[in-house]
Amino acid sequence: MIYLDVCCLNRPFDDQTQERIRLESEAVLSILSACETGKWYLVGSEAIDYEISVF
Repeated sequence: MIYLDVCCLNRPFDDQTQERIRLESEAVLSILSACETGKWYLVGSEAIDYEISVF
């Protein structure tokens, strides 16, 4: 199981001109891909549900 907070989940939508941000985005997308294939299981929380619903 893996947990990503909202900041992590939004990283691919950030400005990708900085190498660090681009690398972090690639890492997040790789993690999500592994979750889609069933290698890992993404868990959520009430905190994420709240943060997403507020925006």
